[in-house]
Amino acid sequence: MGTPDFIRDLRSSIGRQLLWLPGVTAVVFDDQGRILLGRRTDTGGWAVIGGIPEPGEQPAETAVREVFEETAVRVVPERVVLVETTPPIHYPNGDACQFMDVTLRCRAVGGEARVNDDESLDVGWFSLDALPQLDEHALTRIKRALDAGPTWFRGMDKSPAGDPAVARQGATEGAPG
Repeated sequence: MGTPDFIRDLRSSIGRQLLWLPGVTAVVFDDQGRILLGRRTDTGGWAVIGGIPEPGEQPAETAVREVFEETAVRVVPERVVLVETTPPIHYPNGDACQFMDVTLRCRAVGGEARVNDDESLDVGWFSLDALPQLDEHALTRIKRALDAGPTWFRGMDKSPAGDPAVARQGATEGAPG
């Protein structure tokens, strides 16, 4: 599918200047503990699956849609892994974007992994001890998806006073259990 129409419309007005967007990343595991990755057409690199929500679309719906559109794999979102503002990204075509990323851990429930659109050069399942070269964005999300801990928020790993224990307590207050 590529760039959503609403972004093309925005770009026709604002050109290539920095665009602030929501983003959703899906870290997908199968029942063998392997991770689903796609090799992107825009960079040629391997990456976790992600995309931009359509206006009004919920993050979990975006994860399900993006994974299927790009890989033909059906998933069920299990939990929020992290919420983070990414650094600005400058694409080869000159566009600049910055994302508020919500990363979800997802479980594969069907479909056969294959290239399913024009955004991927290749798609595959990888064991954690045989991952291809990945950028820090992907590695951070995989690491956090493997953690059993609560959702991770950048900047909240220490309190304003510098006491990590206070930040951990604040991250779990109001949590069930």
